[in-house]
Amino acid sequence: MTDHDHLAGRRAVCRRRRCAALIAAGVLLPLPALTGCSEDDREASVAASQDIAPAPRGELKSGGTLRWAVDAMPGTLNAFQADADATTARIAGAVLPSMFTIDASGRPQRNADFLDAADVSSRDPKQVVTYKINPKARWSDGTAITAADFVAQWTALRGKSNAYWTARNAGYDRIGKVAQGANAHEVKVTFARRYADWRSLFTPLYPKSVMGSANAFNDGAREQLEVGAGPFLVQKRDAKEGRVILVRNPRWWGDPAKLKRIVLQSLPGDKRAAALAEGSVDVAAVDQIAAKRVASARRPAASGSPADGHAGPQGDGARAGARTYARAAAAETTALRGYTIRKALEPAYTQLALNGSSGPLADDRVRRAVARALDRQALADTVLKPLDLPSKPLGSHLLMAGQYGYADHSAALGDQDSGAAKALLADAGWKSDGADHQQAGEKPGAPAPDGYPDEDGEGRPDDRYAEDGYRDDSAEDGPDGSDDRNPARAGRGHAGAPGRGDRPAAAEAPLSFTGAVGSEVQQSALLRQSASFYKQAAASEKADADGDTESAAYAKYKRYKKRAAEALGAAEQVEIGQTGQLPGSGGHPGARHAAVERAADAAAAPQPADGKTSRIAAVKKNGKPLTLRFVLPDGAGSEQLRTVGRRIASMLGKIGVQTSLQRVSDASYFQDHIASGDYDLALYSWPGTAYPATDARPIYAKPQPAPDGSLTVEQNYTRVGTDHIDQLFDQAASELDEGASHTLVAQADARIWAAAGSIPLYQRPELVATKKSLANVGAFGFATPRFQDIGYRK
Repeated sequence: MTDHDHLAGRRAVCRRRRCAALIAAGVLLPLPALTGCSEDDREASVAASQDIAPAPRGELKSGGTLRWAVDAMPGTLNAFQADADATTARIAGAVLPSMFTIDASGRPQRNADFLDAADVSSRDPKQVVTYKINPKARWSDGTAITAADFVAQWTALRGKSNAYWTARNAGYDRIGKVAQGANAHEVKVTFARRYADWRSLFTPLYPKSVMGSANAFNDGAREQLEVGAGPFLVQKRDAKEGRVILVRNPRWWGDPAKLKRIVLQSLPGDKRAAALAEGSVDVAAVDQIAAKRVASARRPAASGSPADGHAGPQGDGARAGARTYARAAAAETTALRGYTIRKALEPAYTQLALNGSSGPLADDRVRRAVARALDRQALADTVLKPLDLPSKPLGSHLLMAGQYGYADHSAALGDQDSGAAKALLADAGWKSDGADHQQAGEKPGAPAPDGYPDEDGEGRPDDRYAEDGYRDDSAEDGPDGSDDRNPARAGRGHAGAPGRGDRPAAAEAPLSFTGAVGSEVQQSALLRQSASFYKQAAASEKADADGDTESAAYAKYKRYKKRAAEALGAAEQVEIGQTGQLPGSGGHPGARHAAVERAADAAAAPQPADGKTSRIAAVKKNGKPLTLRFVLPDGAGSEQLRTVGRRIASMLGKIGVQTSLQRVSDASYFQDHIASGDYDLALYSWPGTAYPATDARPIYAKPQPAPDGSLTVEQNYTRVGTDHIDQLFDQAASELDEGASHTLVAQADARIWAAAGSIPLYQRPELVATKKSLANVGAFGFATPRFQDIGYRK
């Protein structure tokens, strides 16, 4: 058996690795004076799509080290492999060529450091793109960047050879030929099929030494990049210390990097507040609890508080303890005053997913009724208003607010209208027969009747839904663990749950989603999947070795076994960082807070003024009430998700739709429920992209029957799609006229709204703590970081 034969199955699995949906979790609390600036300045910051403290290079010092928190060590430094993650993408952005970067409005821009020109030089009979490489561009070993590097990357990523363990080849598979042009610095790329998103290709660009052979591609750039071509180079990947060290590239021909060194330090989200208090990191994406601590440190301490050293009339021992605490609190406050919070709307959005594969939601009238019962503005206000970020529901599945070409197409579905929603249910046969049902509290881990306050005042009000934000239980009971800025890897599908018969497609992964942002929930699940795949490959190699410990197959077995262990260990570290303990090892530090939350759920059951049990008429069909199973993760980091879920359940209750909320473990939420289709309603998120015609198509592609009777869903976890939507995406991806392509994307978005499989709710917030003295770093939004411009003010 050849290497090609027995690894083909593994590669097919790896190619199914899709960009995971991103779970938007964590309650968002009011933040006091996050920016600490004037009202006009704050409004200007809120209106911007990014917040990075911009400053001219001349105002920055030369030198210094930047300590940048990341969620995990990268599993590989090859961005085109299955276990690449957002840290991989960040490193690649600093040390490798990017032909095009993305600006703040989400538009690709030619990178003049690497390209003198790049244009469609011919359209007929074939599309030809001509790249003119900057003659100054050189790899760090002194060799020039030439057409040979482009040819090698296309050969590796085109999808023709199973020997290359690629995770994505979208766009590269449309190329018919890559060749040198007039000289070694000119590249001509001829497409077999027209490709509108050609600017997404060859970013990042790896040297021929990495892409030139399958062995080099698979193993050569996993732990070290010996050769680079950016303002920085990888000096060291220190797995023991959990950090990657980048240093200035002495052969860099562009604007020299202001920083001497960047240290990417693995630091779980729940440890970042402490790291900020210690002053041990300079930049860290944070949740709202850590952001609130930074903001609070900038306010004067109240008289008599522990921070001012007055403990009140206590014994000598108590007073000594109070003084010690006061000194520690003062030191923490001093440290936190050195930071500021940069905030913007992240290019990622949270959606309500409606599983249309079976049950009541297979009827588009029921899906549209559910969608039209939602007050999306109230949900957006819940999440964004406390942060003083623009609070407006997202009107597109394919473009973010502020992105070039954005338009609101939700009118294709219709605004919130309870009357229209009830009429749609009645048309589908779901009608109220006068019988009533009682709403009950949520039962964790298993289906239960719902129980939520009536938001228009009928029944007992719930102060968690007050207009100024949620009650701050977390300050006393533990962190809410928002996962707003946890890097995620490109997702991989999962075999269908029993009775569903669904499977993801073995298709090309989206190109620009690798650097997307997600949660520890998906991160740990996907790492465990990677461990499983490596374990399978190891077993295959061991069998092929047949006991010969000196054979090449046995050597591969040992290597794959080691990778499986590394991936599993990384998954466990993510889970420990998320909960404080491994799954199944008992309670976690947020257990008390979770108990408080569940008690609040039960207390939220509506109670009328006369003391009698509140009842809401349910819609029924053939005597059976319409009940939808709403699956939500149970972890401490998913509180925001459950809060939004409760509000949605309350809204659906007003049209007679019952919701049975089921909490499941974080580790199984995405893999065992979302990807496998084991839910009726769910909340998760998708990242924005500059290339929606390519990247978004798998998310909305119509599921197709497979030869074995299962359903190929690609990334369409709602299982809702149409031939018309597919055709519009195909046309947009092949349309070279930018305006016409945008029109086709807009038409596709309108049809997606009308199908009502997924309902965008709001863009997620991006919160980043940075040292006050830093410039050109923070909440980047869509924009590609310009690493050479990051630095400390003089």
